[in-house]
Amino acid sequence: MRKEIVTEITIRAAPDAVWRVLLDFPEYPRWNPFITHIQGRADTGERLHVTIQPPGRRPMRFRPEVLRALPGQELSWLGRLGVPGLFDGEHRFELERADEGGTLLRHREKFSGILLPLLWWSIGKPTRAGFEAMNTALRDRVESIDRAGAD
Repeated sequence: MRKEIVTEITIRAAPDAVWRVLLDFPEYPRWNPFITHIQGRADTGERLHVTIQPPGRRPMRFRPEVLRALPGQELSWLGRLGVPGLFDGEHRFELERADEGGTLLRHREKFSGILLPLLWWSIGKPTRAGFEAMNTALRDRVESIDRAGAD
């Protein structure tokens, strides 16, 4: 069984500007309501220390492996609960140049594993809400930095 959450938002800044904020992990606690802590290097094969807190839920900590880190294009990682195939989540941020120099951010996660049917009812809606809250906060953060740089 597989499930996927896909959210999108347009940010009025170039993909490189979005990328800089997305990879500025030490600043996450200041602006990010969903990924409240992230530490490590965004390099393929590296492990990150990540804490997420979906709205109305307790924080969850995990150590995903970075799958791809393509500057200005994509950051993705694979997180697992226990052994592979039990409960896996491939988290992905995709940046695509949009009209007039903006960026379309696709924030998505593919879930799979034998525990998915048992866990989906409790994680699906809060996770989507967390993605949407993060997307909005990321847009606001990038656009405010971009405006400040233009002044």
